[in-house]
Amino acid sequence: MPLLDRIAIDPEVAHGRPTVRGTRMRVGDVLALLAAGANEAEILGDYPYLTADDIKACLEYAAAQADHAILTAS
Repeated sequence: MPLLDRIAIDPEVAHGRPTVRGTRMRVGDVLALLAAGANEAEILGDYPYLTADDIKACLEYAAAQADHAILTAS
């Protein structure tokens, strides 16, 4: 399964914010944990319903969202 298939956006779950599919864990929450210095093992220990691939999917999703069109001077 491609990593991004692990991310779901459903208006009925987490007010439509991106979540790890099948959970209510928001992508933003996983990213905040990583930004605060939590490592993969700590996150998986605190949230046993997540997998290492779920964390990678959150990172891939964030990277895709941060990408933007290249602007050129005309």
